[in-house]
Amino acid sequence: MIEMTLAQVAEATGAALPADAPGELLVTSAEFDTRRVQPGALFVALVGDHADGHDFAAAARGAGAVAVLGSRDLPADAGLPLLRVPDGDGGDPNAGVLAALARLAQASVKALVVGHDLQVVGVTGSSGKTSTKDLIAAVLSASGDPVVAPPESFNNELGHPYTALRATPQTRYLVLELSARGKGHIAELARIAPPRIGAVLNVGSAHLGEFGSVEGIAEAKSELVQALPSGSVLPGRGGVAILNADDERVAAMADRTDAEVVLVGQDPAATVRAEDVTADDADRAVFTLVTPEGSAPVRLSVVGAHQIGNALSAAAVGRAVGMPVEQVADALSAAGPASKWRMDVTELAGGVLLVNDAYNANPHSTKAALRSLAKMKRSRPGRAWAVLGEMAELGDSAIEAHDEVGRLVVRLGIDQLIVVGAEGAGRSSLARALHLGAHLEGSWGGESLPVSDVDEAVAVLIEELADGDVVLVKASRSVGLERVATALIDRIGTADRTGEAGA
Repeated sequence: MIEMTLAQVAEATGAALPADAPGELLVTSAEFDTRRVQPGALFVALVGDHADGHDFAAAARGAGAVAVLGSRDLPADAGLPLLRVPDGDGGDPNAGVLAALARLAQASVKALVVGHDLQVVGVTGSSGKTSTKDLIAAVLSASGDPVVAPPESFNNELGHPYTALRATPQTRYLVLELSARGKGHIAELARIAPPRIGAVLNVGSAHLGEFGSVEGIAEAKSELVQALPSGSVLPGRGGVAILNADDERVAAMADRTDAEVVLVGQDPAATVRAEDVTADDADRAVFTLVTPEGSAPVRLSVVGAHQIGNALSAAAVGRAVGMPVEQVADALSAAGPASKWRMDVTELAGGVLLVNDAYNANPHSTKAALRSLAKMKRSRPGRAWAVLGEMAELGDSAIEAHDEVGRLVVRLGIDQLIVVGAEGAGRSSLARALHLGAHLEGSWGGESLPVSDVDEAVAVLIEELADGDVVLVKASRSVGLERVATALIDRIGTADRTGEAGA
């Protein structure tokens, strides 16, 4: 964050400055985890299910914190001034603190944009946000200028302002991932850190239960491009809306923004597009990056055909800040995975290939991962295994979506499906629908195996995996299927050569 006095922090957050607090004290960062507190930090006290951050004020002081932003009284031994805000409405004990943190981030970003030429890049979509954010950060870092991007998927009311506050006067580019669970969420995040460049990747059925319709999802995603400034503000500083030409709902958002519109995709009408597309045996895309300024070859290091669109969005961001096409192409080719559990590929002992894509799942991303698994199988001597669980928050279409995924597993020729949560006392109706979709497709003889939990899935895999097999692990985050991947690595061990590729 930009350096502020404690008095300025109080004004920005809307908190009352205690009468005895040293208002001239300098605040240089904001942290909610005492393990990350550095001298000069504002400690943000959040109330969790099992711990209250206010109780750790003394530990924060010991690490160098100079004040606390919180909503409750501090312990007697805290020894720090409290910038107190209300609890907030709706019974959320952190609502007031999160709102204050957002105001602080907004003030910091505004000062950095005006005084230090910070450029903010936002990315949203039903799937692929984190992978694209990582690719954008890799491209912009190749320019040689400092880049701040969120660790993992920090895209909500806590992670978004927290990431924005990591930008300093030395930061040139701030890359933010914007997620939504309802109308107005993206617009609110965009107010915290107003983007100059915004990329919309796709409109799918993720969180359909919250939005009610795909059209509602599209409207929510369009809030990002609606928040962009006019494309004619200043040469090189006007708003740029990067839209997926291959998704008609995204392409239609061109009518919802005053920014310059740049279409990306494999459509011939796209401004930034991929031509001559092929893939290697690990389903890593190879293509020619084509722009109005020239062309250059790209050989992605990340897995899956869906990464082509992500890479093109990142290329368009690089182009929007003035990077030459050759530099962008080289950066895309060199970019490996930066966030965990997204098509992370690990070679296990005995020649088994493990693909851990367990961070999250929706129908679009799951189908893309299965297609990659099918392509990987073609170049390997063993079997293809899909270990899947339920995809959450799909609303009324959930049963149908799981049935479709199960049937696709069969149609792709994947040898064995293990559906976690489809059996036992805690059986999920959605996981059961996935299993039955595969079973009823009619081309198998019991290769769809319903199991009750992670331990049962691991036991089957340990018993049955053979040299040359490839295993995909994927489900919504709540299912916790990353534990399958972790257990396989622990029990089988890795080969001498381990590689990762993100999705």
